[in-house]
This record gives sequence, structure tokens and C-alpha cells, in this order.
Amino acid sequence: MNTESMENKISVSIVEDDDEIRESLSILIQGNEGFSCEQIFPDCESALDKMIKAPDAVLMDIDLPGKSGIEGVKVLKERFPETEFIMLTISEETSHVFDSLCAGAGGYLKKNTPPSKILDAIKEVRSGGSPMSMEIARLVVESFRTQKKGYDLTEREREILQKLCKGHSYKMIAANLYIDINTVKYHIKNIYKKLQVNSKGEAISKSLKENLI
Repeated sequence: MNTESMENKISVSIVEDDDEIRESLSILIQGNEGFSCEQIFPDCESALDKMIKAPDAVLMDIDLPGKSGIEGVKVLKERFPETEFIMLTISEETSHVFDSLCAGAGGYLKKNTPPSKILDAIKEVRSGGSPMSMEIARLVVESFRTQKKGYDLTEREREILQKLCKGHSYKMIAANLYIDINTVKYHIKNIYKKLQVNSKGEAISKSLKENLI
């Protein structure tokens, strides 16, 4: 392969702790014309220590052992300001999305994103776009709507608040969401605090009046 064709390839690095996912991403990138995969790391520490060449783009997991992907992006973006970062994760937590974008990430995709869409996202982010999975984009829009009221409810908190408004008990909510009842109580406590209310009735009334769900 000549030097010119190599220069035209988009170089992609991968930071992912799951061996199978890491290998699949590597095969995907390396096996498609126009891309090259030169640096692969199982954690942020390895990437921070050994990434000495600036790739065009990095696919970064969030929930990594040791330093999180968000922490890794903060450091690597300062080191390689021209490199674009795409978070590739199972997390739909709104806080993770915003923390990632604030750290310097240009995109945020679910790990179940079709391979062709991942390749398209890499091209898009290199062209100045901000690719996001449909579910993530919806979360961002919903979060902005809620944050305008100053409440900053998480997606899980909105789920629980919605079920409260439908008359579900704590036990019913726990069973429906497959979580422990103590977890439900923990989220409801946070909901009350954010909405500045002291009871279920007040929370329901406020959420309906202000169209929070």
C-alpha cells in the first residue's frame, strides 16, 4: 500500500476493557477501506501512558477499570486537541452524556449501534458533526427541557416520577424496573430534593403542573 493511500485513511484508536468488544471494533475498523486501527488499549491508564501518536479519532468506553473514559478524554483532548473522541457505551445516564461532552467528546453512541453507523459516526465527527444514538439525542433534548426548570432529573428519576403519577406503589415500581425497593426510595428522596417538595402528592402535583413527564 502506498504512502498516499495510508495518509487518506482515518486512523482510529480504541479504549475498551471488554476483550470481545475491543477485538470486534478492531476488526471492524481495520477491515474497512478508508480506516486504520493502529492503537488499542484495555484501559485509560494504558492509553495515557502509551498513546504517543495522535489518532484522528478515538472510540472510548466510559465504565473502565481505574480511570473512567470521561477522565481519559479530559487528559487526551488536552494532549491531542485535533483528535475527536466518540464515547461508545451502554450508559444512558444524562450526567454521563453531558460530562463526556464537557470533557471534549464529540459524539456519544450506544454499544449496540450497528457497525456501519459506527463508521459513519467516525466520518461525521471528523467533519465537525456530533453523532449520537437516537436514544441519547432524545435524552439530551429531554434533559434540556427539564433543566430549563432547574430540576436536572435523571432518566431513571423521570421514569420513577412517571410511575408515581400513574399511582404505582414503591413495590410496583421496583418490580417493574427490576430494581430493589430501597433503590426506589433512594431515587424518590432525590426527586423530592430536586423538585423541592416534601411528599408524593406534592411531587405528583408539581410534575403535572409543570409538564415534567
